[in-house]
Amino acid sequence: MKLLKLLIVLAGAGVIASAAQAQETGTLKKIKETGTITLGVRDSSIPFSYLDDKQSYQGYSIDLCLKVVTAVQKQLGMTSLNVKLNPVTSATRIPLMANGTIDMECGSTTNNMERQKQVAFAPTTFVTANRILAKKSANIKSLADLRGKSVVSTSGTANLKQLTQLNADQNLGINILPAKDHAEAFLMVETGRAVAFVMDDILLASLAANSKAPADYEISKEALSVEPYGIMMRKDDPAFKKAVDTAISNVLTSGDINRIYAKWFLQAIPPKGINLNWPMSDQFKVVAAKPTDSGEPSAYAAVPEAQKAVLKKKK
Repeated sequence: MKLLKLLIVLAGAGVIASAAQAQETGTLKKIKETGTITLGVRDSSIPFSYLDDKQSYQGYSIDLCLKVVTAVQKQLGMTSLNVKLNPVTSATRIPLMANGTIDMECGSTTNNMERQKQVAFAPTTFVTANRILAKKSANIKSLADLRGKSVVSTSGTANLKQLTQLNADQNLGINILPAKDHAEAFLMVETGRAVAFVMDDILLASLAANSKAPADYEISKEALSVEPYGIMMRKDDPAFKKAVDTAISNVLTSGDINRIYAKWFLQAIPPKGINLNWPMSDQFKVVAAKPTDSGEPSAYAAVPEAQKAVLKKKK
C-alpha cells in the first residue's frame, strides 16, 4: 500500500514537471535558456516609448512591458532576468518580431485584424484615433482639405495605408510622403515640406506639445479611424501569450493602470516637463474593466466613415 502511494506521488510529480516543461516552450524557453528578454522600443513615440534627453528609453508602454517582465520572471522561477532594449521603427517592428530579434514590442502599435495574421497582441492598453495635424495657418479641418497637397505619414503604419487608400478611392490627388519615424514626419510639417501629418491623435498631440511652438498647430476634430494599441508578440506561441495576457489583464483590472496612466498622461514628463493632460477615454475605461485583445475597431468605439470605407473594401 505504501509502495502504491509512493508511486502515485512520484507519478504526480512527473505530471507536474511535464506540465512545467510543456509551458516552457517557444519564447518562454528562449527566455529561460538565455536569461534575457528583448523588448522592441521606439525613439519618438511620446509618451509610449521614446528617448529622453539623457538618451534613455522610457514611456507608458515600456512600464507596462516591465510589468510583464516581472510576471514572466516569477513564472519561470528565475532569480534574475536581463532586459535588453532593441530599437525598432514602424517599418521594422513586425519583421524583427517574426525573426526572433525581439520578444515583445513596447511602442504604439495598432492591433488590427490584418496584423493579427502575422503577430499576436496582448489586451489593449490604449485607444486612440487617426487624425490630421497641420499648422493653424494652413486651415486644414478635414480629409477633403488635403486635396492636392503634400501630406506625410510614417512608413510601416496603418495610418499611411489608410491615407493611401482614401487618396486613391476619393481621387484626392494628395502627394503622400513617407517618413522613417514620427519625429521626421513632424519635422516635415514644421519646416513646410508637408502641409499635414496623418497619425494617431495622441502621438500628434505629444509631438506638438514638445515642439518649439506648440500653439502653431492644431489637430482635426474629424477622426479617420479608431486605433486600439497593444503589446505585440510572436504569433502561435500560446504559452507566452497567456503569460503576457495574464500580466496585462492584472494591471488593468487591479486598478494599477490608473497610476501608470496618470504618470504619463496627467503629469509632467521628460524631457521638457510637459503635462499632456490627456484624460483616460471612456473607451479605454471599458477595456480596463473588461480586457480584450480584439482587433476589430467596432469593439472600442463607433467606426468613422473613412475607416468603414477602407474596411468594406478589404472584405
